[in-house]
Amino acid sequence: MIPWLDRDAPFPPIEKALVRPNGLLAAGGDLSPERLLDAYRHGIFPWFSEGEPVLWWSPDPRMVLVPSAVRVTRSLAKTLRNREYEVRLDTAFPAVISGCAAPRPDQAGTWITPEMRAAYFRLHALGYAHSVETWIDGALAGGLYGVAVGRVFFGESMFSRARDASKIAFVHLARFLAGRGFELVDCQMHTAHLESLGAREIPRADFARRVAELVDYPEPPGRWQGAFGPSRCRS
Repeated sequence: MIPWLDRDAPFPPIEKALVRPNGLLAAGGDLSPERLLDAYRHGIFPWFSEGEPVLWWSPDPRMVLVPSAVRVTRSLAKTLRNREYEVRLDTAFPAVISGCAAPRPDQAGTWITPEMRAAYFRLHALGYAHSVETWIDGALAGGLYGVAVGRVFFGESMFSRARDASKIAFVHLARFLAGRGFELVDCQMHTAHLESLGAREIPRADFARRVAELVDYPEPPGRWQGAFGPSRCRS
């Protein structure tokens, strides 16, 4: 059994999360900015389908990336150098959310419900949630969004409408974060896509310890600015 969170109830210790399903910690509560930011600061994130209560997770192990260790394969480096694209920050947050929420061939539905969209729109307005967008021929071709707290970027979702579009966004995000002193990207759970970019799994206890060390660094919220193209990319 997992606890039900009343409106002001604190999260249980992440060590109480279930083994199966991996990381399910609690249900209930709300998606207010205060609740969401408190969750991220404790290594917890929301994930639930429409019609379900809010479910909170902290899986073990945890997939993470050190921004300076992002991996660029030879083929991806060629794309980064030669393909005509532009990566922009925080210019199309709602469109990125919509792209991430769009149906996918391997999924029956989406966990990015209207309630979730509204919650992250609020975080974006407050300067905590950010989008990284790959534009090709004037159209949004892919991207990702997540939440920045202290020196940790908590990745939420990514999408791609063109080959390597999400990878282009991810690599430029990692380089941008490294330049701003960020030390960790939370990728939540393992995927081959993220592993190919240098992300790796670490024990939940190690992840929680690093998050606790990094989230209280002064990183004032606010809209990110920047645009990057092939000429500025190094393999």
